Amino acid sequence: MKGFYLAVVAVLVIGIGWLVYQARSKPGQGAGLGAEEPVPAATDGFRGYAMGNDSARIQITEYSDFECPYCAAFATVQMPEVREQLIATGRVFWRYRDFPLSSHKWSRLAALAAQCAGEQGKFWDMHDQLFGHRDWVERDKDPTDVFHGFAQAIGLDLARYDECVKSRRYAGRIQASLEEGQALHIQGTPTFFVNGRHFEGRATSDAFKAIVDSLSAARRKG
Repeated sequence: MKGFYLAVVAVLVIGIGWLVYQARSKPGQGAGLGAEEPVPAATDGFRGYAMGNDSARIQITEYSDFECPYCAAFATVQMPEVREQLIATGRVFWRYRDFPLSSHKWSRLAALAAQCAGEQGKFWDMHDQLFGHRDWVERDKDPTDVFHGFAQAIGLDLARYDECVKSRRYAGRIQASLEEGQALHIQGTPTFFVNGRHFEGRATSDAFKAIVDSLSAARRKG
């Protein structure tokens, strides 16, 4: 009998743990902007925020999620080197696309914060704040106030930023970017495409430099 009761307790513990996990995995509300119900995809033709020489022969597109720890590691450790070695030198044109994972509670809200910062010409500043200051991911509560603080830190017009977030002005853009990634069969983040081809190597600054060097050498030979 003792074994029976222990088994029952084990089942209950597992069941409760599963329910807690499911509750944490459900779409967040975040002022109605967590992993909220999808909105219709925008049709404005927006292709994402980009940096670098738009006439560069090598273009890299990154599909990313602001709540993703691997994306944050890339953004904070590898991306500074990529910017210095490849983007600032005019060798690469880099484009960022949103791919908010359904398992991440606040990724759409974070993407919206970045889009609203982009409206004021500071997408990359907000990008760096969201990836560089990760406490909001661990809080497990609506990070709207944290993102507002980021907006203040990078010098945004706060009234304009708040109105943009509240109205969900760019939710359709985020959905369009997500659907674009789904059409490319993206399964996780970060995912990269180099000149339209899926990059399957380890995403490091050295790896991107190597492939850029290789492509540039091939073009010279051609």
